[in-house]
Amino acid sequence: MKDHNYFVYITTNPKKTVLYTGVTNDLCTRMQQHFHDSTHERKTFAGKYYCYNLVYFEHHTYINNAIEREKEIKGWSRAKKEVLINEENPAWKFLNEEV
Repeated sequence: MKDHNYFVYITTNPKKTVLYTGVTNDLCTRMQQHFHDSTHERKTFAGKYYCYNLVYFEHHTYINNAIEREKEIKGWSRAKKEVLINEENPAWKFLNEEV
């Protein structure tokens, strides 16, 4: 049986003033794409606001669960997202090198 790996993630800009929530099946490549867009095209929300620093992620086996969770988190206030990040990453360390 094939492994299924999907990730819901939150990125922020270098000053940690903007949050972006997304879903992917390849977290490492997605972070590279966000960085490239931030430093070149700036076509996406993450690119326009330099949201390429990973501060939170969670693994899901099924894409439907990951999409549902992404939508849930996107609907939250910034304060609630901060609580989620603080539970796993209280220093808001950039996790890009860990994925």
